[in-house]
Amino acid sequence: MDLRVDRLATLYLVNPVLRRSSPPAGSIPILMYHSISNDAESGVRAYYRTSTAPAVFASHMNDLHEQHYRTVNLAEAARALQNGGATEKLAVITFDDGYADFIDHAMPAMSRYGFTATIFLPTAFIGQEARQFKGKDCLTWAQVRELQKSGIDFGSHTINHPQLSTLDPSAVAQEVSQSKRTIENELSRAVESFAYPFAFPEQKASFVESLREVLVESGYRQGVCTRIGTARPKEDPYFLRRLPMNSLDDAALFNAKLRGGYDWLYSLQSASKKVKSYVQ
Repeated sequence: MDLRVDRLATLYLVNPVLRRSSPPAGSIPILMYHSISNDAESGVRAYYRTSTAPAVFASHMNDLHEQHYRTVNLAEAARALQNGGATEKLAVITFDDGYADFIDHAMPAMSRYGFTATIFLPTAFIGQEARQFKGKDCLTWAQVRELQKSGIDFGSHTINHPQLSTLDPSAVAQEVSQSKRTIENELSRAVESFAYPFAFPEQKASFVESLREVLVESGYRQGVCTRIGTARPKEDPYFLRRLPMNSLDDAALFNAKLRGGYDWLYSLQSASKKVKSYVQ
């Protein structure tokens, strides 16, 4: 059994302190899901898993409802954060990679409570017929359009889902801008949200600055990445933090994440990236 040090520290060290205080003022939990399926992900350590079992996802949605959260799309959350923070219990539900299992397993659970979501699409894997990414079926453009009619918002997750920091500037610009245009052409509406694929290279300050410039020039207004934690007021709206979710997020850990109990891991995550950059 994979020992989850992050869970133990969150529930038995950090969360007891938070119970005697309040969550970070004005912060918004942005939940990061990928596939909603019973994929066991054998051989993958707990922290790095990206599949969430349908029953676990349904439990998460019920917990959000029970705690009186209102879900909003990323654009509304970003505006609230830039205006000083949320004044009510807001949450954003996001899905990376555009997997088709969203329709059968995520949408019904969210619809039960009137929840919405933002899905980030890697456009090379979204076609008129079903295409696969990492061995799983992705949404088709027809399905994307139907979901849009149901209130689901869509953003870009690049074209090919590369680690952008390894590409030359022209390729980065292509991945960022062309994916946006493709989604806009298919949906006949503006696309303003972007999700960075893979681990976010915040230790590469010059790259992050140049990427931000490309996002602005391409017409994006907000974005998310894999930096861990609840999104805080006044932080950079193009690289908002998120809370990773998978099948092993039981009710205790899920609720601790909502109230900021998992945010401590960001400092460790950031320090680890800096150390690796010095070693390389």
